[in-house]
Amino acid sequence: MRHLMSPLDFSVEELDRLMDLAGDIEAHPDKYAHACDGKKLATLFYEPSTRTRLSHEAAMLNLGGSIMGFSSADSSSASKGESVSDTIRTISCYADICAMRHPKEGAPMVACRHSSIPVINAGDGGHQHPTQTLTDLLTIRSLKGRLDHMTIGLCGDLKFGRTVHSLIHALVRYEGIRFVLISPEELRLPSYIREDVLDQKGVPYEEVVRLEDALPNLDLLYMTRVHLQKMLQGQRQLWRPLLTGTIHPGQGQQILMPPIYPFHLAHGGVGQGVNGRFKQVEAWAISGQGKCIPFVAAV
Repeated sequence: MRHLMSPLDFSVEELDRLMDLAGDIEAHPDKYAHACDGKKLATLFYEPSTRTRLSHEAAMLNLGGSIMGFSSADSSSASKGESVSDTIRTISCYADICAMRHPKEGAPMVACRHSSIPVINAGDGGHQHPTQTLTDLLTIRSLKGRLDHMTIGLCGDLKFGRTVHSLIHALVRYEGIRFVLISPEELRLPSYIREDVLDQKGVPYEEVVRLEDALPNLDLLYMTRVHLQKMLQGQRQLWRPLLTGTIHPGQGQQILMPPIYPFHLAHGGVGQGVNGRFKQVEAWAISGQGKCIPFVAAV
């Protein structure tokens, strides 16, 4: 039995096979419509989610399976003090596979150590978000035709953005990858990722504050959302200079972004520049597949 806690749980060769499988599912959905007949997915979401929870549920439904679970800690026995380990022991009696989101780093790891069914980490605090990373890799490969020899700009909230942290861990295994880290000082990439991942593996990177300074040299731009709920009050205005007036149609770069929220569109001035670029949402929702299908199908 295997769990998915981090993108590093798959080798590069396994990731390639998963992306090939995802492409085949997208092209031939009927072929997989009964792959999970009689199987149940439990979605245990201890914090709010729209895309991640619904995409996992859509994935299982379109594979012929069924779903159960909860969408907030308040609607589970966690509100009465039940531990993650006890919850997963209970869920293991009812479901065949579990997707867990939790605000605390490491909670899905605790769950997998006490689970008798596979556990998918659907995001744990500011740590990892491997199913998002699988979708990001698939989207990059569809846009660029490769996952190596690129200069990739990572822009926005690099401190709290688990999607960025997870994507870096996955991409450093490919040859010729170079990063440009674009953020204010207060939201820069944590030192443990810069030192323990990028520096240790000899992956070149530079840090800049202004998006305009980085755009001309990028093969691809990845913009992460701002995690307002994790910021101090004084930090909430820091992201605006990164975005306002900097992205325009026809600049040539492929812009790859996780979903932007209405708050960012209203206050960041990026609505026109990114119109039509929500590739991840397409990757999640095309044919209702969702982003956990390849892993569920493989299990």
